[in-house]
Amino acid sequence: MRVTYKRLFLKKRYPLAISRGVITGSENLFVCVEAFGQTGVGELASTTTEQGENCDTGLAELEPFVASLPDNPSIAQVWNDARERGIRPRALAALDIALWDAFGKACGQPLWRVFGLPRESPATSLTIGINLPEITKERVPEILSRTGAKFLKIKLGSPDGLDADRGHFMAAKEAAAPFHAGLRVDANGGWSLENAKVMMKWLAEQGVDYVEQPLVKGAEDQLPELFKDRPLPIYVDESIWFANDVPKLADRVDGVNLKLMKCGGLTEALRIVAVARAHGLGTMIGCMGESSVDISAGASIGALFDHIDLDSHFNLLNDPARGAVMTDGVVLPTDAPGHGAAFI
Repeated sequence: MRVTYKRLFLKKRYPLAISRGVITGSENLFVCVEAFGQTGVGELASTTTEQGENCDTGLAELEPFVASLPDNPSIAQVWNDARERGIRPRALAALDIALWDAFGKACGQPLWRVFGLPRESPATSLTIGINLPEITKERVPEILSRTGAKFLKIKLGSPDGLDADRGHFMAAKEAAAPFHAGLRVDANGGWSLENAKVMMKWLAEQGVDYVEQPLVKGAEDQLPELFKDRPLPIYVDESIWFANDVPKLADRVDGVNLKLMKCGGLTEALRIVAVARAHGLGTMIGCMGESSVDISAGASIGALFDHIDLDSHFNLLNDPARGAVMTDGVVLPTDAPGHGAAFI
């Protein structure tokens, strides 16, 4: 199997501030795989990597592994073997997505059709990071008017406390009102249990749809108390990486947010959805600084989810690819074979 790599620094239009810090861009690794008689492409995004993944680690892990792969591999077997070899999720995601892209091209079909799915999916949220209210008031109208998004995801969990969260939220709500955008909240684990109780009650009064990751990863034992009298649905993100994480939290959350960078690509994403549905949970797909390459891969399975957060490419100044398109608030995959994204 022939594999080539490309490293690109992707700069954000607006710095993204969350509870853990500020992200201005990332160096992403694009993996181009020749398999099934076609060339597929996947992407490793190196933003907010708690496992320390970056382009260097991705290359170090992938190069010796792919050297032994056949030209027409079992994608599921490749995923399992890579995990056994200790290849971490983002590098694995880049390889897995590239293989599925090549396979779809070999079939002459878009991946959404290969997976037996409709092209349509729920509308995506667009994210506004933690800011001072005056900055939020400027950015929200620009984001919503430029993208045509129907939902706004507001990052909370400010290190400056709950008053800062409320000020930022109300600025976002007021700025979004003329666009009639629905409101969602992601605290990225920035609240204590008591603060989460206070904020969830207040946010429910403000008409929010759900709250994502109210408690920090590692505090899952506190979720039952928060879940018991919750005024809003609770989705977890950082607490869920792989399918076997889902059953452990099924009795204390309403849904799970998977990301291709966390779970290692489309192969495990399909497993997570199946396990979540088997436990009666809602599903969401998000993103972590990817370009249109991985966004298009995520959009190809968008019909499987209740909520969509495929928006990172809208905040890039130099997206190197084109693929899935925004139509009436929905990030739709194309009809092109594979995931449909291609370098410009």
